[in-house]
Amino acid sequence: MWAYKDVKVHWLGHDSFVLQGSKVVVIDPFKAKGNYKADVLLISHEHSDHLSDDDIARLTSPSSTVIAPRICEKPLSKFPLEKKFVEPGSRSEVKGVFIEAVPAYNLNKYREPGMVFHPRADGRVGYVVTLDGVRFYHSGDSDATPEMKALDVDVAFLPVSGTYVMTAEEAADAAKAMKAKVVIPMHYGRIVGSVADAERFKRLVGGTTRVEILEEE
Repeated sequence: MWAYKDVKVHWLGHDSFVLQGSKVVVIDPFKAKGNYKADVLLISHEHSDHLSDDDIARLTSPSSTVIAPRICEKPLSKFPLEKKFVEPGSRSEVKGVFIEAVPAYNLNKYREPGMVFHPRADGRVGYVVTLDGVRFYHSGDSDATPEMKALDVDVAFLPVSGTYVMTAEEAADAAKAMKAKVVIPMHYGRIVGSVADAERFKRLVGGTTRVEILEEE
């Protein structure tokens, strides 16, 4: 566990985080441990390492609200939960938590020539979450987009493993461009990437921004 001001931050591996303050915000749980119950559950997109049925069932209660892009409507339809579907660029307030959906897409990660893994047109998102006065950014699966580089946040969670998302080098460039007090690397250790990517990212960022490498809980 790590904390920023009054909000506890738990990294549950891969892209999974819990923000624990006056409300509990769970983001992209996948093979996650712990007994948290989300007041607000954020899903960045429909891929199974971000939208995991078992994790959603375990980490929600009947009072939970799920926030997700429209590409997730069908896979989330099986859950009898309150849902709010968002578009990139939208802003909303749910249970006192302020949420901004940020476009998440690839610039140069291709599944085959001319076809990126995460096209912008599909409407996948990352989120800026304001909880107890702290602005957290979770990029989802994304490259270093102009929208990302323009953000002003307290804490940013950025992928560093390459293949489907930014490499450590690309993430370091994004970290230097955006305004963030602390950056935490993610998206490594399960499907692609390792802690070596996180450590390389930290070296590349240097002293320009504080980098915290969290232990998986």
